[in-house]
Amino acid sequence: MNATRDNLTIGLLPRAGEPPVEWQVSHTPVDYDRALAVMTARAAAIARGEAPELVWLLEHPPLYTAGTSARPADLIEARFPVYVAGRGGQLTYHGPGQRVGYVMLDLRRRTPDVRRFVATIEQWIIETLAAFGIRGERRDERVGVWVRRPGKGEGFEDKIAAIGIRIRHWVTLHGFALNVAPDLTHFSGIVPCGVAEPRFGVTSLADLGLAATMADVDAALRAAFQPLFGTAVDAQALASNENCSPRRRSANSSELASR
Repeated sequence: MNATRDNLTIGLLPRAGEPPVEWQVSHTPVDYDRALAVMTARAAAIARGEAPELVWLLEHPPLYTAGTSARPADLIEARFPVYVAGRGGQLTYHGPGQRVGYVMLDLRRRTPDVRRFVATIEQWIIETLAAFGIRGERRDERVGVWVRRPGKGEGFEDKIAAIGIRIRHWVTLHGFALNVAPDLTHFSGIVPCGVAEPRFGVTSLADLGLAATMADVDAALRAAFQPLFGTAVDAQALASNENCSPRRRSANSSELASR
């Protein structure tokens, strides 16, 4: 019988004897081109066995990213720069007040199962939200983490965390974006993740009445990470000596149509 997203095995602990995952937090916004260059170089080094795995938590300036399934019609208004991300998924927003997590793990050191990895990322976010009394849920037909909003009407749900990944040589890139206290009106320039039904929107901890700081969220993320993925230790500061900047395009570019 085929596994559904509800009965997949959760958790990707490393093999015995593997070094801990490094944990890096950037406290000022990181330009998207620099972040992608650093992440790409680090993932390549992990694949070569030259660097430990890494979780990098950060914020970006306001921008939109287009995944490999993005549709031109879903870019309603390019209010901010648009980048071709190379990850799976469609269009999403990043900006201040949103905790982005770039997750660089070598699945060969764990279990080379992409579906299990995505489900475990979702579970990580679900357990992080539970620390604040929020019930996050996964949906078979919609990747990410969702919150029911009965006050808006029957069947209404809002996405609180988006997930988009890429796998290269069994090393993961990109990760998740958890809405802590972003300006939710910034999502209006796109159809977030291609979900256009009016009953499905976006929300945040602040929108749900939680006055959590980014430091509070980071602590909850780290506590929820370790039972699922293994020990994490503080990382050294990341260098920015790569030259592989992503492609940025204008609002009228046709490049999105081929992604």
